[in-house]
Amino acid sequence: MITVVLCRDSYGGADQTIELLASSPLVSRIVVVHDGNALPVWPKCQAIRGDTLASGWIMEAILKKISTRYLLMITGESVIDFGSRALERMVDVLGTTGAGMLYSDYEETTPGGARKERPVNDYQLGSIRDDFHFGPVQFFSTLAVRQALADSGPLPVVKYAALYDLRLKLSLTTPIIHLPERLYAISAFTEINRSSKQQGENKDSDGSQHEESHFAYVNPRNLAYQQEMEMVASEHLRRLGAWLSPSFRRLPADRAVYPVAASVVIPVRNREKTIADAVRSALDQETDFAFNVIVVDNHSTDSTTSIVLELTKRYPQVRLLVPERRDLGIGGCWNEAIYSPHCGKYAVQLDSDDLYGDSKSLQRLVDVLYGGRYAAVIGSYTLVDGKGGEIQPGLVDHREWTDENGRNNALRVNGFGAPRAFRTDILRRSGGFPNVSYGEDYAVCLRISRDYRISRIYDSLYLCRRWEGNTDAALSVERTNGNDAYKDRLRTLEIMARQKMTAS
Repeated sequence: MITVVLCRDSYGGADQTIELLASSPLVSRIVVVHDGNALPVWPKCQAIRGDTLASGWIMEAILKKISTRYLLMITGESVIDFGSRALERMVDVLGTTGAGMLYSDYEETTPGGARKERPVNDYQLGSIRDDFHFGPVQFFSTLAVRQALADSGPLPVVKYAALYDLRLKLSLTTPIIHLPERLYAISAFTEINRSSKQQGENKDSDGSQHEESHFAYVNPRNLAYQQEMEMVASEHLRRLGAWLSPSFRRLPADRAVYPVAASVVIPVRNREKTIADAVRSALDQETDFAFNVIVVDNHSTDSTTSIVLELTKRYPQVRLLVPERRDLGIGGCWNEAIYSPHCGKYAVQLDSDDLYGDSKSLQRLVDVLYGGRYAAVIGSYTLVDGKGGEIQPGLVDHREWTDENGRNNALRVNGFGAPRAFRTDILRRSGGFPNVSYGEDYAVCLRISRDYRISRIYDSLYLCRRWEGNTDAALSVERTNGNDAYKDRLRTLEIMARQKMTAS
């Protein structure tokens, strides 16, 4: 009933998995994609030479050979230990629901033998990012795969994006089901050992390890990969009726009266170690226009409030706002600033633990908005440690953005970058920020980009400081899943809005 497809690298991490699956009466054939080295002799196995399952020509070759009802794809190369009757469970669910693809939660086995749960997220309309985490095991209906390719066209001739293209096309015709059951376990230490070996072989010239995968889409070395992913995502949005052509609404006239030209907005809670540096970084800006600094203190319980109060006494430009409500996230604090009478014509971001790169950052951001073509402008930042030393990946400039397709590709990647500056009237017209503390900036930039142009500055204007107190430091799997699911939900809402927009 099942054809299994997996990769085997030179470390042989998949060997035990192959032996386990070959012994199952449900498995008809195992297609092993390998690097050209000699392979052991296994029953039911057929070898195909190649680098990755993501290659279009490899996937086409595999799909032509499949005559079974189901396709089990293993995208990782660690040891997979399937649970009791796990294959039978997958066959039953896919067969009885008519879904096109199934994936599940799993467990990770530590070097000491302990197992920890690894839950994954539900798939939804907005789960179109190419790094959506299904886990290493994906189970497909062969009939659904063939129907999806018949309806939406064959897999493209690509090196990296074939699996991405396949599941996007599949999602248009049949459900993709997340089964919240731990159907298998992987040996996490095997993945760690392989990763450490590969990093040892591929050190950067300064001896540092490769940057976090979170920033992979802004690494110029990944340009070819990213271009393929953008092409596939854009075609998917076209099929959905959610792709936007590079034509934009005219910016409305802004006749409001503002106290200053620009406001630097700093939401804060319990940042006594960093808030003074952030405020002084704003005050040090050299501009040819008047600006103020609005600090929205979300009821800090440390000395943050007293530190900011002292700064207001010394610097009249600094305004301290303390919300009446106690249920505000970062987005809610932004709303306190942009709807206050103190806010300037332009609202400019500065996080409470970050700094501007130099004294000209604010001027450069506002100069772009003064031109009258853009509703927002986003600069670039450099990642630094708590002492200001640059850390990997260094400059994050989002050069994947283009005027022609940036607002479409933004639905695939995980953020817009920083620092961000907005026309205040556009923020108000768009309903402000969602009252959350993660993804609020992504949400408002998606909303603005739907209608208006967003500009870019590719020079570093901002220092994003990483330290042990960051809100995104050492997140649990559950918290990471929650954050990812929320951004997927934002994408779902945005796709729905764009579908309505293009249909009208």
